[in-house]
Amino acid sequence: MRRFNFTRPLLIIGIALLSRILTTQICILFGATPETAENIGFAAMMIAALLTYSQMNKARNRR
Repeated sequence: MRRFNFTRPLLIIGIALLSRILTTQICILFGATPETAENIGFAAMMIAALLTYSQMNKARNRR
């Protein structure tokens, strides 16, 4: 069995949370309501997590 890499899931979670926070703050700065900003932030978080995961898998498959 291969060893589990702890940094990959932590990196995905960190990027997802950072993108959600930044997107929410930018939406509120531009005048969106807090509910709308949270929804947009959640969507950005999911997209960032999926993009990060797919990029990590591409890099892992090349080795």
